[in-house]
Amino acid sequence: MSCYHPSIEGAQHGGKSLADFLTYAKRSGASGAQPSNYMLQSADGFKPAKEIKDTFEKAGMLLDGISAHCPVWVHTTAWTGSPTVRPFIPAEVAQKSTEEIEKWAENYLLELLDLAAELGVKVVPMFWGVAYGWEAATGYPWGFWAGPGYDLIKEGQERFVKKTQKIRDRANQLGIKLCHEIHPGTGAATADEFLSLVKITDNDPSIAVNADPSHCWDGESWETRFLKVGEYIYAAHVKNFTIRSGFPLRTMEPLWPKRAMQFTDLPSGDLNMSRYVELLLMVGYPSRYCQLQGTKTAPLVVEAESAHRDLDPTSANGIAYVRDHLLITPAAGSFEEGMGA
Repeated sequence: MSCYHPSIEGAQHGGKSLADFLTYAKRSGASGAQPSNYMLQSADGFKPAKEIKDTFEKAGMLLDGISAHCPVWVHTTAWTGSPTVRPFIPAEVAQKSTEEIEKWAENYLLELLDLAAELGVKVVPMFWGVAYGWEAATGYPWGFWAGPGYDLIKEGQERFVKKTQKIRDRANQLGIKLCHEIHPGTGAATADEFLSLVKITDNDPSIAVNADPSHCWDGESWETRFLKVGEYIYAAHVKNFTIRSGFPLRTMEPLWPKRAMQFTDLPSGDLNMSRYVELLLMVGYPSRYCQLQGTKTAPLVVEAESAHRDLDPTSANGIAYVRDHLLITPAAGSFEEGMGA
């Protein structure tokens, strides 16, 4: 029996209601789903936990966590004054001061964590925002991160610990893992940067990883990254990409079809997805997830994106690929054991 089951992330399918998203996911062959926080909203807050549970039960689907990338990113980025938080918050909130936006996001996340606990969800994939500032988030080694009267790295560490304290405390009270997706332009873009978050928060149990190999395109391989942080992986996305030779990886090009790094359907990207799920098995992700959530299998959450292909068939193709190729059965022992018998 496989230690995995096919699942799908909901953020890219935000035009669908929760019920419609689950119907689409089920029809595409998924056993579970990871809805975005927006799919769980109602006119005056969040939907009741019972309503959400009933919707999943009616669809015959597993609830594989809640994607909270957008609001967490807003919370840890608002202090910079960047307008890029506006797409993810209500229009009336976007007009407020940075302090008020951050407070709104904090309250929103605390309510979301309470809802997750009611739903029995202990895995929340997300990514921390630019707590260290945009200068450091570029990763560019220009040598100006410390100077007369400032130290961007030290200040960022202090800022991260302070700003995330209430959220981490609530997550720990509820036994929830905040699974950071190591990602360019976030609070930790490399394995070592993630491990620094663990260190500065005194090994906070809520600090975890959402593995996603499609963000390992700028020097750090997915094997290097996920072997370093393997013990912290409690969630896993399945996503592929390709690098177009001769195009600059870092450029101010807003159109995805013109970028060097492009997300692809699962079968045609540069990554060997079978090797990826084997590595997840080796570092203990399936057993870790199952023990935390009390399930028999762990989700491989499809997050198929493409600059050229329509999203629904791309994701459906990804679910089918996981079902047909990635649901490996763990070895009971070494293949050498039966030799000579």
